[in-house]
Amino acid sequence: MSRSETFLIVGGGIGGLTSAAALAQQGFKVTLLEAAPEFGEIGAGLTITPNAMKGLDFIGACERVAAAGVEPGKQRFTHWQDGRTLVSVDRSTQREKYGAPYITIHRADIHEVLLEVAREAGVDLRANSPVVASEGTTAILADGTRISAEVLIGADGVKSVIRQRFEAEPPYFTGHVAWRCLVPVTPEIQDLSDWPGIIIGPGGMIARYNVRGSTILNLVFFRRQDGWTDDGWAIAADPDEMRGAYAGWCDDAQRLIEAACQQKMYKWAINARRPLSTWVLDGNVSLLGDAAHGMTPFLGQGATSSIEDGIVLARAMAASATAAEGLARYEKARHERATFIQLESNTNADRMQGQDTDLFGIEGMKDEESLGLFTYDPRTVEV
Repeated sequence: MSRSETFLIVGGGIGGLTSAAALAQQGFKVTLLEAAPEFGEIGAGLTITPNAMKGLDFIGACERVAAAGVEPGKQRFTHWQDGRTLVSVDRSTQREKYGAPYITIHRADIHEVLLEVAREAGVDLRANSPVVASEGTTAILADGTRISAEVLIGADGVKSVIRQRFEAEPPYFTGHVAWRCLVPVTPEIQDLSDWPGIIIGPGGMIARYNVRGSTILNLVFFRRQDGWTDDGWAIAADPDEMRGAYAGWCDDAQRLIEAACQQKMYKWAINARRPLSTWVLDGNVSLLGDAAHGMTPFLGQGATSSIEDGIVLARAMAASATAAEGLARYEKARHERATFIQLESNTNADRMQGQDTDLFGIEGMKDEESLGLFTYDPRTVEV
């Protein structure tokens, strides 16, 4: 299609920035609107697996992101009662096996790299631009300002305003809550930093991995729990409630809990989206990332899927004669895979949080790697 076509992307998160940078590098004029007063990212850690790192390579960001993150050599799944190892995973050969690294990184650090790449590509980045509605390919801001382009992309998260054009149903509560925090690596938890992984048990799990040069441990405590539906990033948690949720768990779990309770800790409900039948409206409006396929975090593929979306979108548009053709190619290339990951992520929670932890892994691992997700290459997949 003509490189004179203009794109308007709503949402300045990982998916929005990836798609904006990739489209601009293909020669398109791109404007990106972010609701926050300034570009930046909150939250904590992310896992970025080789499939997405290959996508980041397409926009020249792979090694920059890898340098800002940590490449773990190993991981393990351990038992909630006695801490014994159930399954060990070797991560030391990820580059060799898949052609790209497996990394863990602070969300703000990857966001900063992507912001730099988008700026270098010439994206028109506009913060303090909260979109409250849209008509056609026009975004309407909270102050009434109307901003138009020839193609509108909703990358505005699980509560997407643009997705409201596709369905009225809001995100649904998955039955899982999580407590999240960052803790400094101290001698008391150095061994748990040295061997990151997940403690699994009935109805819950505790994930840990390193960020920022392995000086900080990212902790996420998952639990099945009813009666809590708030999903904001800044909802302060009650340490005693979390202690009670994991009463009776092993010594490793208790050490992580006590380390977490010394830091700022937040609780949120895990909300998600059900698969849409289509991501394209009128041949000129589409969705990506959580707006298209908001999923649970139990395969670690939420951010990676949004990166894949952004790269494939840009390639599809560059290969097409019209916007409608490009969006159709994008949807055809991405919809089936993203829907599969959405559904498998829910299933993986059931595997890890089953009632009989001793059975975990006995018949072989079934996770994001064994499901074949890492072999995917958004640089070359057919569009």
